[in-house]
Amino acid sequence: SFWLGHKKITTDHSRGTGCALSTSIACALALGYEERDALVIGKMAIQQGLRKSSSCNGQRGGVAIKEFPDGDWPMVMASLTESTKSQAFFCAKNSTKLFLEVRPFPSCIELNSRESLGLYPVVDSAEWLARIFPLGVTTAQLRVKNLTGRALADEIEAAVEIGKKANCRLFINDHWQLAIEKNAYGVHLGQEDLHSADLDKIKQAGLRLGISSHSHYELARALSFKPSYIACGPTFATTTKDMPWVPHGIEGLSYWLRAVRKYPLVCIGGIGADQIHDVAATGVSGIAMITGISSAENPELMIRQLMQAIDSARRS
Repeated sequence: SFWLGHKKITTDHSRGTGCALSTSIACALALGYEERDALVIGKMAIQQGLRKSSSCNGQRGGVAIKEFPDGDWPMVMASLTESTKSQAFFCAKNSTKLFLEVRPFPSCIELNSRESLGLYPVVDSAEWLARIFPLGVTTAQLRVKNLTGRALADEIEAAVEIGKKANCRLFINDHWQLAIEKNAYGVHLGQEDLHSADLDKIKQAGLRLGISSHSHYELARALSFKPSYIACGPTFATTTKDMPWVPHGIEGLSYWLRAVRKYPLVCIGGIGADQIHDVAATGVSGIAMITGISSAENPELMIRQLMQAIDSARRS
């Protein structure tokens, strides 16, 4: 279960919220959204409807829901709760504090800076980082799946040192304990990792945090933690992992950009050289790529071409 909380919307025209909420949820389910997404979308619809409400023949009016909700994301924040009644009651009584007083993670973009995260390679070894950072890459992620124990710790330590020498943002995927131990720049977590990771320890260590999201519910959940950036995907169809979600495409990516607003958005999934210009033109902060770089015949040349395409799109 999870709670949805938001700042109060003050209006005299709030009739029909219950009916409108249940109808909005039903409509979202009919459009093919899964249950949790439908609940978040219904909540967004009510908030947007309250903001657009007006009087009816001089009398108190009702919520005005006339379109798919867009633009109310900063007001919708989801948080998982415990399942016991006493704990759920405690969360309900303290929901305002629970949702609105979360201290944000450190930013990965300088305040008022026009800088972006740029091309964001996701690689599986420190050796790859030594190849890509000298090319001008400023952000990367180390995603190691085939090492454990001392070998994993040594790989992360080597990667962190390479990132520091290059003065680049290096995020460690999943292994947050080792990232803290090795004093990494940041950690990237998937939704499933949020259950087990100690986010307070990550924050206290001064590390940045990136969170993956694929749907309305997951984005609302990610926003509740106030991370350093949010990753959204899949942008296009991908073969790197089994994805049950429908690819967003360029239009969907623009929607998520409006949703996130103040957080840097990183897009990922199926992005190649042919799509890089259109993706960068949306204004997304970071463009994560895996096989588009690692499977290239000449990865260094590919990186240079991708970075040139990004720069060209942002200048146009």
